[in-house]
Amino acid sequence: MDGSKKLTRRAFLVKAGGSVVSISLPGVFVKLIARENVALAAQIRPDGRPRLPPSQQAVQRLYDMGGIQPKANPQDWQLRIHGEVEKPTTLTFQELLELRQVKITCDVHCVTGWTLLDSEWSGVRLSTIMDLVELKKNAAFVIFEAAAGYTSNIPILEARKDNVILAHSFFGNNLPIPHGAPLRALVPDLYFYKSAKWLEGIKFTAQDEPGYWESRGYSNSADPWKEERYQ
Repeated sequence: MDGSKKLTRRAFLVKAGGSVVSISLPGVFVKLIARENVALAAQIRPDGRPRLPPSQQAVQRLYDMGGIQPKANPQDWQLRIHGEVEKPTTLTFQELLELRQVKITCDVHCVTGWTLLDSEWSGVRLSTIMDLVELKKNAAFVIFEAAAGYTSNIPILEARKDNVILAHSFFGNNLPIPHGAPLRALVPDLYFYKSAKWLEGIKFTAQDEPGYWESRGYSNSADPWKEERYQ
């Protein structure tokens, strides 16, 4: 990889004017007490994996990992869905709300080392969007297109999971702007940088297109249980 393209999350957050948080700074995260973490780490998911991935610490709130916030609001926001689809379309926020809505409870895992347990989200399954636009046979990847040119990418097989949604609500309230309002991706079983905030478009492609962090040295597969943090 070309070393000139590498950019740490800390450097990016400073550059973008976001909040700088780092797992290496003691006291930054409000961690659950040690014995609670031990108990949670002993729990097993339905898929047989431990609930807490290796080297993760359970925390008590969702952290703002920074980024460049757009000025969009639900009234003028639109989501463009395009690429390898039979029926490309653009949805308004109201049209998104008219699709089948779901509520899920899941754990989310940040590459910096924190895990938020039992977070509650509402929105639309990505599979619902895929059915709406009718994917072509060669569609193999989903590219989330967000504000300020940010992108992240996941395989179609990941996108079809029931817990992968486009989220507009968090714990029963409108999604806060720092966490991606009016709409963000939520891909709970991968590190959280895959769950792009401030969505503006979704592109389906035949070839993979590594996203912002993936093209700067972060893992393309981003599996927390394999600690796939960096390339």
